[in-house]
Amino acid sequence: QVRLVESGGGLVQAGGSLRLSCVASGSISSIKNMEWYRQAPGKRRELVATITEGGSTNYADSVKGRFTISRDNAENTVYLQMNRLKPEDTSVYYCRMAVPRTTNEYLYWGQGTQVTVSS
Repeated sequence: QVRLVESGGGLVQAGGSLRLSCVASGSISSIKNMEWYRQAPGKRRELVATITEGGSTNYADSVKGRFTISRDNAENTVYLQMNRLKPEDTSVYYCRMAVPRTTNEYLYWGQGTQVTVSS
C-alpha cells in the first residue's frame, strides 16, 4: 500500500508564493511520473505539472513561467513552487504518483491541499 500526503497549502495574497510538498510512503521501489493536479469548485480536475523519473518537466500553459515542479527521489517527494499567484489559481491541489509493480503501474493520489489566493 502507498500513501501520499500533501502539505503547504494556505491563504496568500495575489502576487505571493507558496510551496507545496507531497511525500509518498509505503511499499515503493521507484516512482515514475509525479504530477500535480488542481480542481476548483464546479470545474474539472486539471493537470498542472508533470516531472518524469529522469527529471523532464511539463506545465499547463496557465502556470508556465510561474510554477516549478521538482522531485527528491531519495525522499519520494514532489514539490510545486508557486510564484506570482493569481486568484484564478485558487483550487484544491492534488499530487499523483505512478508506482510500477511487477506487471502493472499503479496511480496513487494524495488527499488534496487547499490553496486560496485573495485579490
